[in-house]
This record gives sequence, C-alpha cells and structure tokens, in this order.
Amino acid sequence: MDNLCHTLTGAALGQAGLASRTRYGMATLMVAANLPDVDVAVFLTDTLPVSFRRGWTHGILAQVILPLVLAGIVWAIGRNRNAPERTRPPLPAPDSTRFGPLLLLSYIGLASHIVLDYLNSYGLRLLMPFSGHWFYGDALFIVDPWMWGVLGAGVLLATVAGRRGAAAPGRPARVALVLAAAYTVAMLASSLWARSAVRAGLTRAGRPADTRFMVTPVFANPFRREVLVDNGDRYEKGFIWFEPGPRFRPAGYGVDKGLGLPEARAALATPRARAYLRWSRFPFVVVDRTEAPPRLWLNDYRYSDASGRVGWAGLVVPIEE
Repeated sequence: MDNLCHTLTGAALGQAGLASRTRYGMATLMVAANLPDVDVAVFLTDTLPVSFRRGWTHGILAQVILPLVLAGIVWAIGRNRNAPERTRPPLPAPDSTRFGPLLLLSYIGLASHIVLDYLNSYGLRLLMPFSGHWFYGDALFIVDPWMWGVLGAGVLLATVAGRRGAAAPGRPARVALVLAAAYTVAMLASSLWARSAVRAGLTRAGRPADTRFMVTPVFANPFRREVLVDNGDRYEKGFIWFEPGPRFRPAGYGVDKGLGLPEARAALATPRARAYLRWSRFPFVVVDRTEAPPRLWLNDYRYSDASGRVGWAGLVVPIEE
C-alpha cells in the first residue's frame, strides 16, 4: 500500500490507545508502519528497483530484526531525554520511555505494513532471504481512497476528542480500525468470489483448467475488478462487475507476449532483464526499431497498456545485432 495508508494505520493504532503505553508510542507506531519501505534507498543505486523492493526489508528476517532496531533507537533517545539536567528534574515516571512497550509497538506497526502490502497485486517476498517467492493478496488497490477516508477520519476525530477531554477519546480510531478491517475482509472475500466467476467463465469457454489468471482491484471502485488471463503466447484482459454477484466479461483485447521473438532472446538474457522477469507476473516485450540501435521495451501488463511504453514499470533494454 502507499505510505499515506501505512502512516494513517499507525496513527489510528496509536489513537486507539496503544500510544499511551509509553512515551514516543505514537511516533514509534507511525515509523514502524513505514519501516520496511526503507528499501526505497535502492533508487539511489544502480540496482533495478523492482528486483530489490519488497524483499529483504519485508521478509521474515527483517520482521524480526527491524522492530528490535527501531525500539532500541527510540529507547536510547528517550533515555537521553529523560536524563536529569542541572536546570530541571527528570521527567516523572508516567512519561518515561520503556523498552518493552516500545518493542511491542514496533512489532505491531511493522506487522500492519506487511499485512497491507500483501493485500495488493504488487505483492511481497515474505520469506526473504530464505526464498524469493512472491505472495499476492490481490484484494486492495495499492492506493485506496476508502482506506484513507476511514482511517483519516478516525485519527482526526480521536485527536479532536482528546483535545476536548472526552471520556473515551480513542473510540473514533477504534471504530475506524474495525471498519477498515471489515472493508478489507469484504474485499478479500469478493476477490475470491470474483475468481470463482472467472474460473467458471474460462471453463465454459473451453479453456484448460490450469489456465493462469489474475483478478485485481481497480482504483476507488470496490464493485469492479480487472482480469488478466494468460493464454500461452498472449494475455487477454477482462473485467468483473458485481451486479450484485460477479459477472465476468472479456474486454476483447489483449497483448502478445513477444518473449520468444528472435530479437528479444539476447536482450532478455541480460542481468537486468532476468532480474525484471523474476519480479514480473505478466511480462511482455515490444521491439522498437525506430531508433538505432533498436530497443526492446520490457513491461508488465499489470501496469501497462498494450503499447508497452506506458506505465512506471517499463524497462528499456538495448538489442544487440
């Protein structure tokens, strides 16, 4: 998910009451909810970002180590701030920074990040560094304004209630977390329902039972899904509408994979192309001979149109002749 959603989730958890367990509780939750995305530093290097992101810092080893590191840093900062000074006494005990609660909040915040990232079509490598296998929830669009609205409202209302001295200031945040969880469960369930409708439609069309396909959410519309079907040498696109049950309708267009083109073989054997293919779920290529030397556009149909030149995930690979 996007970092605004992660941040709002951490803030909602804090406003719901968790932040009161220790000093810097809110800051710890919000940082932990974004911490695995420290891998954005890869953009400062020559490493292909898609080959690195949502791997090491999202895997099982990082899930154990990163909260320990964060809790240790926050505890050290708090210990220094709590130290007596010549001009003032130490902070009272209720405001002290305690390592145990900080560690618990770090694990909770980071776990929220992992769960949310799993829920979209980009996926993550949960078992890194022991396995590079990708896991996909295909339930929430990576930028979901409904999650923003629910969590943001909960955080805002809880903040206002706290400033006004309400008896239960965390209640709006708790309600928001329950609503967000219910929405997520509903999206997961409806995605499974949609998959069954697509499978039935492909069977009626005479497609093999092992035909690979993806059902993925779209921006802002929980009653619609996009479908990608792998037909061997070609991807076909379709859509699902809930009316109220899922109705699968092929779009009537798609894209040739082009992975077996003679011009593409050498290009796809390069290290960057191989790294890209390990990340991609629906890779295809388009050969551009309008320039010298010719270029090969390597893209993923999840994030591109049929031209192969649109979308943030496109990779240009020179063709050696």
